[in-house]
Amino acid sequence: MITRVIGLILMTTFSSAVGAAEPAAFDTKQIEQLTGLKGTFNQQENVFKVSKPRDDVKVKVDEFALPPFMGLTSWAAFTPSHDGQMMMMGDTVLFEDEVNDAMSAALDAGLEVTALHNHFFFDTPKVFFMHIGGMGDVAALAGGARKVYDMIAAIRAAHPQPQMMFAGPKIAATSAISGDPLAEIIGVKGQAKDGMFKVSIGKPAIMHGRKVGNEMGVNTWAAVAGSNEEAVMDGDFAMTANELQIVLKTMRAEKINVVAIHQHMSDEEPRIMFLHYWAKGRAAAFIVQSRSRCSV
Repeated sequence: MITRVIGLILMTTFSSAVGAAEPAAFDTKQIEQLTGLKGTFNQQENVFKVSKPRDDVKVKVDEFALPPFMGLTSWAAFTPSHDGQMMMMGDTVLFEDEVNDAMSAALDAGLEVTALHNHFFFDTPKVFFMHIGGMGDVAALAGGARKVYDMIAAIRAAHPQPQMMFAGPKIAATSAISGDPLAEIIGVKGQAKDGMFKVSIGKPAIMHGRKVGNEMGVNTWAAVAGSNEEAVMDGDFAMTANELQIVLKTMRAEKINVVAIHQHMSDEEPRIMFLHYWAKGRAAAFIVQSRSRCSV
């Protein structure tokens, strides 16, 4: 089994090799100073990478005590581009109660957040990975990464062990959402079931030469449960890649929790990203916010 995995590694690595760019010099000591982390330089790829092992919280995967070397290390890599700017890409190891504050720190610092997902099953506590990136001045990029790491450290200083639920009221098990006013706000007819309310809006795309949309799962949807004053909403936003950062910034400005950013298909045109979320509060306020975010 492990031999077969190694074979897949070789196939996916060498089949996607691309030509190397001409190297340009840059100040690696400055990056270390700005991020507060030590790094390593890969001369062949002209990349400087800093890393931060997550050894502050013990993690088990499949009852195996996972050391940071096995995939629990945050990192940020830097390389200069031809136009004199710096490119940064990174992956940040996060626990559930760190994700959204760390995401806000990244966005507020001018970084892009490009993916949020899991790497494991049966992990305790649950671990998520947030991919960040950007183009521009090295001070802004490295300083932005530092703000993300500092936010994580502040959360763990306040609560050494990851929290197990979102802040906010406990939502009643029996729902009593008034759906008609919400449908009027968003301007889309919804579905009502057992006191809950749901809307779904298609995002047109092309796959294998055919149009796909709402019924094929290329859609933005929102579902609300609980009461009109103390509600919970979950859902999914379908958007093009260039809409992602706008939606993220708007959602985090409203303190809505982002729980996943990924793709659902391959070979679609245009490329569609999906963002899953969870929020607590007044039902009508949720729908107003959803309508504004759908307008992108």
